[in-house]
Amino acid sequence: MNSEAIYLGIDVSKENLDLAINPKKQIRRFHNTAIGIGKIVDYIAETGPVLVVMEATGGFEIPVAAALGEAGIPTAIVNPRQVRDFARSTGKLAKTDAIDAQILADFAATVHPEPRPLADLQAQELKDILARRRQLNEMITAEKNRVLRASGALRDHIRAHIAWMEKEMLDMDSALRHFIEDSPMWREKDNLLQSVPGIGPVLSSTLVAELPELGRLNRKQIAALVGVAPFNRDSGKMRGKRSVWGGRASVRAALYMGALVATRCNPVIKAFYTRLIAAGKAKKAAITACMRKLITILNTMVKHNTPWHYALEPAVIS
Repeated sequence: MNSEAIYLGIDVSKENLDLAINPKKQIRRFHNTAIGIGKIVDYIAETGPVLVVMEATGGFEIPVAAALGEAGIPTAIVNPRQVRDFARSTGKLAKTDAIDAQILADFAATVHPEPRPLADLQAQELKDILARRRQLNEMITAEKNRVLRASGALRDHIRAHIAWMEKEMLDMDSALRHFIEDSPMWREKDNLLQSVPGIGPVLSSTLVAELPELGRLNRKQIAALVGVAPFNRDSGKMRGKRSVWGGRASVRAALYMGALVATRCNPVIKAFYTRLIAAGKAKKAAITACMRKLITILNTMVKHNTPWHYALEPAVIS
């Protein structure tokens, strides 16, 4: 091997793992099975890359990412939209498994995303429980809308389905609590987060499972990661409003509900929200600003292992 830096991209599908090497432009295919994962890890270990990049593909990437992590190979799992934007910016519009793998390798060599360790199996199971809880909540809302238009036996059937799903929701909540309580590290972090007025068990569990970077990044980085950092929309003479986008949708949705509650019961967030509204800020924009302030407070609390205390709040967020 020469001293030239090597970056790898892996396009993950249910059946195959397509591996591209930058700058050699080589493509190799492995089966997405236990044997295939073992082979691709051995091959990558011999190659000695600076970084391996793959997209988040709804769970298909987890086994190979876990195997790479165990082998000590630096790996980054990135947002597919970032990769698509990168591909468009370089004029690569065609899409095949091999092309996608090469784009990922080029993305790794150009952008250098930060490698992050994959959550352990217990954390992944906690994320799955949270995802299932969100699905049940969405289905309950849909069924409650349907029951308003139903009649007769159909209405009774829908109500029975709603009752069953609500019981399932209680089971999910119980499972969440057991997961948190069974881990001393998670329990300590959960207690710290829930010391903040407005932070309930669902938001706390979501932050523990789906935002492991909390407390490790600065306030701008954590706001961008969640998707509550404002970005300029200015070009030439055009001056647009600053808006938020991207980030982790599930974390942002849970944080929205927490911030909404905090505008009523958290003295700091309530005063901040009231001041923004009095200054003419639209309610939606004010809530977004409260979300950003709240995640900043939580990030600093976790970083310094400091429980919430209203009298200490100015020091906590500085």
